[in-house]
Formats: sequence, C-alpha cells, structure tokens
Amino acid sequence: MINRLCEIIKNSKNIVFLGGAGVSVESGIPDFRSSNGIYSEKSEIPAEVILSHNFFYQNTKEFYEFYKNKMIYLNALPNDCHKTLAYLEEIGKLKAIVTQNIDNLHTLAGSKNVYEIHGSVMRNHCLKCNKFYDVNYIMEYNGIPKCECGGIIKPDVVLYDENLDRKMIINSIDAISNCDTLIIGGTSLTVYPAAGFVEYFNGKNLVIINKSISSLDNRASLVINDDIGKVFKEVYEKIKLDNK
Repeated sequence: MINRLCEIIKNSKNIVFLGGAGVSVESGIPDFRSSNGIYSEKSEIPAEVILSHNFFYQNTKEFYEFYKNKMIYLNALPNDCHKTLAYLEEIGKLKAIVTQNIDNLHTLAGSKNVYEIHGSVMRNHCLKCNKFYDVNYIMEYNGIPKCECGGIIKPDVVLYDENLDRKMIINSIDAISNCDTLIIGGTSLTVYPAAGFVEYFNGKNLVIINKSISSLDNRASLVINDDIGKVFKEVYEKIKLDNK
C-alpha cells in the first residue's frame, strides 16, 4: 500500500491534505472523540459546554482553567506526518493543508500553505482593542488573561456556536476543488463542516489514512488503516530515495 501511495504522489501535480485530530495524537496531543479522548473524560461540565461561545463569555475564568490545562501543549513537536507533508510541499507536490487542529504543528514543521479552519492556540486577541498576544502570554498570566487596555483576551480558536472564518472556508474549498489528489488523514470524517469539504473534490485520487474506518472508505482510491506517522515516515523515506 505504501508503494501505491508513493505512486499516486509521484503522478500528482496538485495534492491537498485534509487532516484531523489523529494527526496530532502521535505528537502527544489527545484527540477529542475516541474512548480516551477529552470528550470521554468524566466531568461535572462536559467539555463541549466549556468550549462554547456562551461559556467563554459567562464563565471566562473556568473556561481558561480548562483551556490552559487541556488544549495547549507547548512541548508537542511535529511528528513524521507533519514533517513529510512539509517535504512534499517543498518539492512542489503538496499545494495546501486543510487542518481541523489548533496546535500549529504543521507550521512548526515548515509547511507554508496551511488553512487552520478551527483557528490556532498560538494566536490571541484583545476583545476590546484587538491587540495580539502570543500563547506564552496566555499561559503565564495568572487568572483571566487581560490586555494592557483592560480588555479580556480571547484565543483565536473557533468555539462551539461560533462560525468558521469565511475566508478560511473559501480558501479550503478552493484548494480541495482544484486538486488532483486529496489525502485525508487522522479523521473519521464525522465533524462538519470540514467533512463536507470532501464533496467539493473533483480530482482523480482520494486517499484515506486512518486507524479506523471512515464514512468515505467506499469512495476512496486507496485506504490505509494504520498509524499516520508510520505511513508518512515510509512515504518520506521512499520518495526521498527516489529523488536522489
């Protein structure tokens, strides 16, 4: 299957990668919906409620206690999936990454054209004056992070009951609709609207790499049920060798 994937990559001119939480799991960041995920943890208030628009504004202190403890992993590093995707962009094969993750690991790995449809923990802005603050400011602040102007700072992540950034959606759909190969990795395609982006794909090769089955396996040109980091490590080694 690795040989088949490498052949698809070799013969593609415009690849887009659509990734979910499974991409970051191998970097030590928990996912959300698995049996060991954040949403499965027993809590007086469900994670979905805490990570909502209303909860942020009505219970900001409690939001930040959860957010700083469960959503930010500053020691996480890019894994073989992130690194290989950056390499594929470097050699001109990969044109865009559309990610549901908020951890910034694709950018840290060196990828340039990354659409973070759910935002990023690395970016934070004052709700009053819109001044930017980095993630270290948030983590080091004792209590509710506030701007020097006195305004409350909000992470640039899309909370429940909030809309995705319109420009981000347009760019993601445009990239997917124009690619000849769409590689989907680390997601079972149950989260919308990202899962719906696949409907805009008109290319030749649909590749799905995920440890469990997905709703689109029957439509895929190639399905690989394995660890995504392992798969991309083998892809990198083979493509790198072929390009020598």
